[in-house]
Order: sequence, then structure tokens, then C-alpha cells
Amino acid sequence: MMGLIRELNISRAIIRYALRDLEEISGVDVVIVGAGPSGLTASYYLAKEGFKVVVFERRFSFGGGTGPGGNLLPRIVFQEEARSILDEFGVKYIKTEFGLYVADPAEVVAKLACRAIDAGVRVLLGANVQDLVYRTSPLRVTGVMWVWTPIHEGGYHVDPLYTESRAVVDATGHDAEVVKIASRKIPELKIEVKGEKSGFAELSERLVVENTGRVAPGLYVTGMAVGSVYGLPRMGPIFGGMLLSGRKVASIITHDLKST
Repeated sequence: MMGLIRELNISRAIIRYALRDLEEISGVDVVIVGAGPSGLTASYYLAKEGFKVVVFERRFSFGGGTGPGGNLLPRIVFQEEARSILDEFGVKYIKTEFGLYVADPAEVVAKLACRAIDAGVRVLLGANVQDLVYRTSPLRVTGVMWVWTPIHEGGYHVDPLYTESRAVVDATGHDAEVVKIASRKIPELKIEVKGEKSGFAELSERLVVENTGRVAPGLYVTGMAVGSVYGLPRMGPIFGGMLLSGRKVASIITHDLKST
């Protein structure tokens, strides 16, 4: 049996099945850009509804800004409203004397990713979304254009690949990278990215969830990217709003896609 472990077969196995995977994700129901807490949460709930979902993450790891915890201290905070989502993902937490809940950021990232993948979500790590695909009549976003992150960071001119979708979700965090592309390169959409304000955790946790949703036909925003688009305060190492925002955008997309 050891004779099967030939370098030739190792390469063939990777190439053959990786290319099948890439062909499979060239057309999906929903593209989510960013494998942070809001993006992973949204992907899970959408996959549960039967949608074909792919998450593009430019890093080679899950979690966005979750892993470092609060200033590198290994705990993050959630409020009561998010506890049902933590329970659904099987995340352990401790109720503090402050009326808040603390959890291990490594466990949160692992559980979100594992449950999303088990629900059928495809996650492509090290993939950088460079641009959008759009159509007119009616005007709408219809997909993304992407390259591998080392190509992007190396500054090489390499034409990207396409992934078409019925919905694109910006879950890129503070930079709202996808909505910024749309505002700059598809002016007909009339999108303005205001940039986030300084910290006001309680207000931001509420407003991020309230403003989560559709930015333009086919384009949605969730998580801290919502704050950047609408000029909301930032919240710091409290993550309940991220989970609630992810669940809400999944609900909105589900309604929109099932209505068309």
C-alpha cells in the first residue's frame, strides 16, 4: 500500500479534486466575503435554508478579528440577546457579574466554522475578492471576481476568476471592502460609504443589527462593515451584534431569494 504514496499521485489528487471544487463554486446562490463571526453566522443560516453558499476569506484562517480577543486577552464578550445563537453553535460561555457573557475566542471561531461547514458551506481560504460583477436592466450585483491572496499582495497583474451568485454579502469588517468597490466602480448604484465613528459599544451593537441588510440589488452588508457603510460607532471586543447581524442578513437574503 505504501507504493501508492507517489509524488505524482499526491499532485494529481490535489489538482483533480481542487479544480472540481473551483468549478463547483463558479456559480452559487450566495457569496459571502469574509470568514469573520458575522460572515460565518450568515453562511450557516443560509446553508440551513438550502442555499449554495461560498465564503471567500483573504487570510488563511477563520475568525476575522475574533482570535486576538480583547487586546490579546483570550476572552470575548456577548450580551443576552446573542445567547441563543451561541447555544445553537454549541459555544460554551460564562455569565459574569456584569450581566454579560464571556467565551473563549478560539472556541467561538472553531464552532462557527465547523457548524457552517457541516451545514454545507464552502470556505475558500486565501482568496481575495478584487472586484464585482454587475448587470443593468435591472441594475444589480451578480457576483465577484477573485484572485489568490499571494497574487493580490504581490501586486501582480493576473486576471481574476468569476463566481456568479444571486447575492453578495460584504462581511469584511471595518473596511467594508466590497461595498467600497461598488460605490467606486458602479456609481449608478449611488452608494456612499461614510466610515465608522469612534467607540460607543451599546449604541453600535444596536445600530449595526438595525442597519444590516441590502445596500443595493444583489448586494448586502453584515457585521462591522455595516458600521463603516452607515457611519456608525465601533464597538470593540463585544461580538453579540456580529452574530445577530449575521443571522439577520441571512433572514433578509432568504426572503429576497425565495421571493424571486
